[in-house]
Amino acid sequence: MTIQEDSLDLHEKLKGKLSINSKIPLNTKLDFSLAYTPGVAEPCRKIAENPENVYKYTIKSNTVAVISNGTAVLGLGNIGAKAAIPVMEGKSAIFKELGGIDSFPICIDSEDIDENVNIIKKISPIFGGINLEDYKAPECFEIEARLQDLGIPVMHDDQHGTAIVVLAAIINSLKLAEKNIQDVKIIVSGAGAAAIAVSKLLLSYGAKNIILLDTKGAIFKGRADLQENKSKLEIAELSNPNLESGSLSDAIKNADIFIGLSKKDLLSVEAASTMNKKSIIFAMANPDPEITPENAKKANAFIIATGRSDFPNQVNNALGFPGIFRGALDARAPRITEKMKLAAANALANMIIPSVDNILPSITDRTVPVKVAEAVKNAWLQN
Repeated sequence: MTIQEDSLDLHEKLKGKLSINSKIPLNTKLDFSLAYTPGVAEPCRKIAENPENVYKYTIKSNTVAVISNGTAVLGLGNIGAKAAIPVMEGKSAIFKELGGIDSFPICIDSEDIDENVNIIKKISPIFGGINLEDYKAPECFEIEARLQDLGIPVMHDDQHGTAIVVLAAIINSLKLAEKNIQDVKIIVSGAGAAAIAVSKLLLSYGAKNIILLDTKGAIFKGRADLQENKSKLEIAELSNPNLESGSLSDAIKNADIFIGLSKKDLLSVEAASTMNKKSIIFAMANPDPEITPENAKKANAFIIATGRSDFPNQVNNALGFPGIFRGALDARAPRITEKMKLAAANALANMIIPSVDNILPSITDRTVPVKVAEAVKNAWLQN
């Protein structure tokens, strides 16, 4: 059987991946009196007197909502709120297993920006953080931005979790290639949420020459058709300093790094062969990469990574988000800052002595979320 068939059997057998367990027994009348009426009235009074007591007397301090409207699920696209549930359940399970965080999957059956923002704001009192997931661009940018005043960390993980893990992998890859971030030419295939967030974080880290490409070619300042796309217009101002134009095969010449966040088979062996020596290729389209590791090797790539667990060098945001939210919750941070993202990436990169086939720690290494959380917490407390 295939992984897909085994996974389908697992989900059918268990009827999903989550359950809710009580922290207390309910065996006696006293148990009920303490957990519910009449005893429960007292913590309610204390919270009414001082809203900050909600962190003291409820699950809020250790609870994150994983929220999606199903408009950009994995590589499957806009498949709707119900079809997004398995991913949100899986993410919640990872939060619990790797970060010790209680998490609830919530899928909103609406593509309206105002409605999504309003619903999330209205349900936010119970949560200590909001993990936005699988929202399509460009709506995801506005939704995330409009939720930054909730007083709790809100992060679109497809953007920032991906960016943090990619940066960590780039840091270690550049060490091995003996190149500096400010000197390399970086090609990003894709101009959606993840691609733009990755590019912005790389720029924050010191990158000087990043070129993003959408379906029409290289994005550059002054490209006429960008006027109606605010997110592409913004990244055009920040990237492609030499105003290069053309297709992927044009832009990738003499590039040092290729980061694929687009779709399968976009990068040919011939085009990849025109990159500089000790080229770094991250082909992260799921489930099928922009170029297979086998073909990347034919193009003499020095380091090859994908988003898949069945190839070496998996770049997956599960290395990031459990520790990122753990640290933000522990610090009681009201938001996740650029400084916290950079701290998380550096913590990930510094966890191992990298090699060509091992540029990131393993997703099964349980010390990863602990060290990422510590770095994120300290970054906030040092603000």
